[in-house]
Amino acid sequence: MTDMSYVDGNMLDGPLRELFAVDLSSATGRCESCGTVGPMARLHVYSHAPGLVGRCPACTEVMLRLVRSPDRAWLDLRGATFLEVPMPLDQPHPRPL
Repeated sequence: MTDMSYVDGNMLDGPLRELFAVDLSSATGRCESCGTVGPMARLHVYSHAPGLVGRCPACTEVMLRLVRSPDRAWLDLRGATFLEVPMPLDQPHPRPL
């Protein structure tokens, strides 16, 4: 592999901005602990912490943590093995460089 076989992470800016501009409550996730698959809207969300904690409705393990400050946010999805996000069909698919 040569140094020209990849581009840096700045290439992800557009695709990630497009991805996170959609309603994630309809996104599907799988719990890393028990394997339950379902919409993120079904998570049990606890808000009496410094941030939000989303727990699996089947096994109650943490799937998502979200903490906000005035100028940034931290999103931790270590408890989810994937997040499948439905994309509008009218948006163009990003082209590889």
